[in-house]
Amino acid sequence: MRKILNWFFRNRETGAITIVQWPNLVLWIVIVAAVLLWIWPSSDQVSVALAVVVKGGLLIWAADEIVRGVNPWRRCLGAAVAVYELTTLLP
Repeated sequence: MRKILNWFFRNRETGAITIVQWPNLVLWIVIVAAVLLWIWPSSDQVSVALAVVVKGGLLIWAADEIVRGVNPWRRCLGAAVAVYELTTLLP
C-alpha cells in the first residue's frame, strides 16, 4: 500500500510528495472571477461573463492538469474537475 501511495503522490519532477500546488495563472484568473461573481451575483451580462470565465477557466485548468500534472493524483484531480464542470455545464 505504501508503494502505491508513494507512486500516486510523488512529484515526478522534484521527487517530493505533491498534493496541492500554488495556483497557476489560469487558476488565479478563475479565483478572481469567482470572487467577483460572489460579490456581484446579479443576472446581468457582467455576471454571465464572469460565470463563463470561471467555468471555462476551470476546464482549461483541468485539461492542463490532465496533460501536465506532476503525478497521478494531480491528473485525477484534473479529470474530476473536468467531469464535474462538464456535467454541470450540460442541461
